[in-house]
Amino acid sequence: MINTASVLKAIASFSFFAKVTGISSSSSEPMCAHKASHRIVKVPSSKLFVSEPNPSWFGNEGNPGYNPSWTETNWLKSRFHFSFAEYNNRRNSNFGCIRVVNDDLVQPSRGFGTHPHANQEIVTYIVEGELTHQDSMGTKESLGRGSVQFMTAGTGVRHSEHNLSEDKPLRFIQTWITPSRNNLPPNYGSSVGDEVMRWNQWQHLVSSVDNRGTEATVQINQDCNAYSSELEMGKTINFPVSEGRMAYMIALEGSVKVGDVVLERHDAAEITPLSSEGNGVLDVTSVAVEKAEHGKDVAHVILFEMQHVPGAGRGDL
Repeated sequence: MINTASVLKAIASFSFFAKVTGISSSSSEPMCAHKASHRIVKVPSSKLFVSEPNPSWFGNEGNPGYNPSWTETNWLKSRFHFSFAEYNNRRNSNFGCIRVVNDDLVQPSRGFGTHPHANQEIVTYIVEGELTHQDSMGTKESLGRGSVQFMTAGTGVRHSEHNLSEDKPLRFIQTWITPSRNNLPPNYGSSVGDEVMRWNQWQHLVSSVDNRGTEATVQINQDCNAYSSELEMGKTINFPVSEGRMAYMIALEGSVKVGDVVLERHDAAEITPLSSEGNGVLDVTSVAVEKAEHGKDVAHVILFEMQHVPGAGRGDL
């Protein structure tokens, strides 16, 4: 969880500049006189590649002609934030150390059969439903909403991911992060979701193994942090972006305003520094909510924070 005192101190010292490619700001608030520190660029959901692969490619039965428990006609609808599988875009291949972000919606009684991975830190965040994971290290477990799992693929690992429910869809965000070094011993870990910890505040989900003083629930082999939050309507929380850092935020449910940029469901934002100096504070406000599977009306977001890489960001917006 973000330190409140640090956030308030940062707010008093720094301001943000928001830029949305192709969309002008509608804010009537005056610009702060402090030097702008970061740029916010919206990645609208219309710019994400939508993949609906053949069921047989991952060991599934064919799609049913009609099933009232299914929310889509195909077993999987996957939104790719970066180049992946059949989506090849050299101008959108990564964001810093993040190589892949897939927003996957898996229908009941379907999933990904056993397949290999190597030399990636794979972080999965469950948005709704229950994910059942099994791997070649002997791990088997099921995780629900707000839970996070990681897998150091390292020298090589095989795993499967399934939605074993007969009547509920499964949605999760899977992120592949380039490790600090290759050929690490394979490893797996997870943390069960805690609604209280992310309610109207940031829950620190993921941090680096080198960050000894972290409150994060899991640690990976890269300087990358992940946070999630569920916000009530109109609630504002802050996130300090330190010097030399950048972030990637996704609106999972509902809508949020980030600086002057509004993110609706499935939209993302690239947050990059305008210069090599200066900290900043990110204001995140819930502007529209939707009823989540726990019955509450929320705006739900996830944010990845990492070292800045010059030139980071999509080149095709």
